[in-house]
Amino acid sequence: MAVTKVVVLHGLYMSGFVMRPLCERLEKLGFDILNLSYNTLTPDRHAIFEQIDAFVAGHDAALVCHSMGGLVARDYLTHNSAASAAISKVITLGTPHKGSYIAKHMHDHGFDMLLKNSVEYLLSQQQNWPFKAKLYSIAGDLPIGLMPLLKKGSRSDGTVLLDETKLQGMAEHKIFRLSHTTLIYSRTVLDYIVDILERNTNFT
Repeated sequence: MAVTKVVVLHGLYMSGFVMRPLCERLEKLGFDILNLSYNTLTPDRHAIFEQIDAFVAGHDAALVCHSMGGLVARDYLTHNSAASAAISKVITLGTPHKGSYIAKHMHDHGFDMLLKNSVEYLLSQQQNWPFKAKLYSIAGDLPIGLMPLLKKGSRSDGTVLLDETKLQGMAEHKIFRLSHTTLIYSRTVLDYIVDILERNTNFT
């Protein structure tokens, strides 16, 4: 059974607007898309989960997420609703699965007002992927951003460390020579996402 529905989740300080080009490409290929906008500083779990559940409604579905959106996706799967059992693939772009070094730096230096409730996601420290849905983690290694200044000699997309995008139990980890934001707009990344979505679902 192939994926027919795709939920798209944006990252911190963003909205569904930035994900539109990706969504339009997927819609042209016949996927039914929910481009879900949410307040990243005060995310309403109940509202987010309800929208995803109603959209998925038993159809084979995938989550495509940028940055913090991948952490929201994990929270959704942890919630373990009946509808979430239909999620077969989670594709993340620049998601700090192990927690965000930059967010921790901001938190440690008293800048919590800039992060608000997003810290519940960004400061989580996960090491594995325990879900039935397969995780495909996409990362960038073009360090345009603050990270090279905060952690010299590190490999990152400028915002998220390469190591933060890796988890035990993930199905694939793919690195592109792109920065954190340009991961969303790259045609090569989009081609890779489409390739994943069009593969036959296999939970084994």
